[in-house]
Amino acid sequence: MRRTLLVAATVLVLLTAGVSAAFVTGIGPFSDDAGDSDEPFPTQTTAPPDDGDSGSSDSGSSDSESGDSSSGDGDGDASESESVPPFGVVVDNIEKCGQTCRDVTSTITNQQDADSSGVTVYSRIFVGNSTDPDDEVWRGSQAVGDLAAGESYTTTKRVKLSYSEAFAVRQADGWITVQTTIETDDRTLTYTEQRDVA
Repeated sequence: MRRTLLVAATVLVLLTAGVSAAFVTGIGPFSDDAGDSDEPFPTQTTAPPDDGDSGSSDSGSSDSESGDSSSGDGDGDASESESVPPFGVVVDNIEKCGQTCRDVTSTITNQQDADSSGVTVYSRIFVGNSTDPDDEVWRGSQAVGDLAAGESYTTTKRVKLSYSEAFAVRQADGWITVQTTIETDDRTLTYTEQRDVA
């Protein structure tokens, strides 16, 4: 009887250790579905050119532009175009689709006077208030195509986190950093925003 109890306790300890290891590492049923997270991401390789320009901040999101650095024809035009960002990104709705799953509906609007072609939106979510690559928990992209001046594009993306990733967000007091990169044929813009999702 004592030997059977000892064997059962050993099996229970090993099973608990295995499940705990799977949870912490995000393996098996605790894994996320983003298996392509090692691909290069536009926000990792683009940096604003250092031409002595002073950076601007619009409504809590930082804005960096790279690609063609011909942003204005004159001094008056440059300050006018900086007052309104070229694209607006708004989260319209977040619906729960599971314990660690959310369906996020967002809209991108071309706020320029000209059409934009070859538009692709890339998004990454990080735990906490930084964009450290080790803290990335989700990434996604959406090819938009051409977006006329003033035109909007709305899409819904499913954001699924593993239990360990959701736990990491909880440990950061519910804070995440959302980094959105809008890549067009002639420029790349990156917006970064912190959100409390607790």
